[in-house]
Amino acid sequence: MFCCTTPTTSDPPLGAASYVPVAGGHPGAIQVGLRKRRTGCLPAYLVRRLQSVLNAAARLIYCMRSADHITDALACLLWLRVPERIDFKVAVLTYKVLLGSAPRYLGTLVPVANLPGRRTLRSGGTSRLIMPSVRRSTVGDRAFSVAGPRVWNTLPEEITTSQSLPTYRHQLKTWLFRKSYPDIITC
Repeated sequence: MFCCTTPTTSDPPLGAASYVPVAGGHPGAIQVGLRKRRTGCLPAYLVRRLQSVLNAAARLIYCMRSADHITDALACLLWLRVPERIDFKVAVLTYKVLLGSAPRYLGTLVPVANLPGRRTLRSGGTSRLIMPSVRRSTVGDRAFSVAGPRVWNTLPEEITTSQSLPTYRHQLKTWLFRKSYPDIITC
């Protein structure tokens, strides 16, 4: 059984831990496509490869054998799995675009409430975004203008209506963590 304690040595593990967030961190179009959605995207073996990097780093930090279960170690480190890490980065970037603090080249996202005729409907009072239609499911689904609203629209209303970026990040990570590890009580 895994014991969730702080590692005793500080030389190799701390060096490994500083590189781990980079493994699944950039919300680029390639990584957005890694997440299996309704359409066929990039192969699942790429997700497994990135997840194995995170697993190896957790094993290194806690001096675990390769036969030991890794889920408890990842949960104690408060690391999200790769698909949830990708969703986290895309959702934070979407929040920044809506606030106007993201780079301009990401474009603008249109809330459903801003459509003509929607103000009188129930959907007019939500914080949902419009998902543009795409012609090619392999490339178009990975574009930020599609992936951002898709991830944003799956989030609960109490997260999308957060007033500040730190509060939003905290609520989002907590929600994704519970989604990623539903049966684990955190350390």
